Amino acid sequence: MAARVQKVVTSGQFELDGGSWDVDNNVWLVGDDAEVLVIDAPHDAPAILDAIDGRTVVAIVLTHGHNDHVNAAVELGKATGAQVWFPPEDRMLWDAEHDTAPDQELHSGATFEVAGTTLRAISTPGHSPGSTCLYAPDLGVVFSGDTLFNGGPGATGRSYSDFDTIIDSIRERLLTLPDETVVHTGHGDDTTIGAEKPHLDEWITRGS
Repeated sequence: MAARVQKVVTSGQFELDGGSWDVDNNVWLVGDDAEVLVIDAPHDAPAILDAIDGRTVVAIVLTHGHNDHVNAAVELGKATGAQVWFPPEDRMLWDAEHDTAPDQELHSGATFEVAGTTLRAISTPGHSPGSTCLYAPDLGVVFSGDTLFNGGPGATGRSYSDFDTIIDSIRERLLTLPDETVVHTGHGDDTTIGAEKPHLDEWITRGS
């Protein structure tokens, strides 16, 4: 059976710089009936476990360190026996949430195999220093975390973020993917590379 993509939405709070905001997060599962890879682990480990439904978890891969993407990761790792992969550039954010270290460092170019499909990590700093996307060319999808959304780049107004850096990441590493690539985002609705590409100059004007 070919790999498929499944979305789970969990709800909780994003906390940074002394503020707190209610958020809904997308959790992405890639796999088949036997095994699955989990992308991000926010808020509600039991809800993610329900979606995993007893399948072998080959890895838990976290796109960046903000608490609303990692706060259920340790619990989920213990429950599934899977290792948690995390970008080391965001370790200060992880340490603000967890007392134990992540299992593995996530670096650009790392690959993951699940259900006959390969996902490749692409470093896309800007929203945070370690922000990372996962590209699955066989499926025609990229999991963008909080780097690229339906309508523009991720937020860069808080600690450890930088607007010029996220624009460079999107321009050089995401908008170079095929136009038909579906973008599965960390929050909200999907988009495509082709739908977002024409708006790059508009984003730069808006953000400058």
